[in-house]
Amino acid sequence: MRLETARIRFRKMVSEDIPDYHKWRNDMEVMQTASLSLNLYTYAETEAFVHNVIFGAGDSAKNFIIVDKNSDQAIGDTALVQLDYKNRNAECILNISEKEYWGKGIGTEALTLLLDYAFLEMNLHRVFLRVFSFNEKAVRLYTKLGFQQEGIARQAIYRDGRWSDIIHMGILQDEYINSK
Repeated sequence: MRLETARIRFRKMVSEDIPDYHKWRNDMEVMQTASLSLNLYTYAETEAFVHNVIFGAGDSAKNFIIVDKNSDQAIGDTALVQLDYKNRNAECILNISEKEYWGKGIGTEALTLLLDYAFLEMNLHRVFLRVFSFNEKAVRLYTKLGFQQEGIARQAIYRDGRWSDIIHMGILQDEYINSK
């Protein structure tokens, strides 16, 4: 299965991606909706994270860089993490980190490609995610693609002077396939 659409493609992260990844991790506007902690990281900390967590994930994750096919620019990352092969479950991660690509449907395209890979190639049964309740665009995207709310961690994140929920959502293989 080729991991690409008309506009984007997925590829494995390589060491040359660390500078972009470091920039994304330290952009508070990008991390506002992507990370529980809004920490700044040194380059060495990012490099260690990439080597230990991303490169060192082995069979427990499938990590990809999202690339704009026209410019060959890395624009974000996506992953299936916490892969549980016995129960055929995984958590999905999606970050469009280059802000000029926001609002252009790239997130929908990337998540659809990731779900095609998860359900049609890897034969997973269930994919789940967590999203902050204030990230209304992401909640709409996930709902549009068939994710259902499975639970709420009430007031689990403090951001911008107020408490917000973390919404747990999931989609089953047959739900995804039947919606296509």
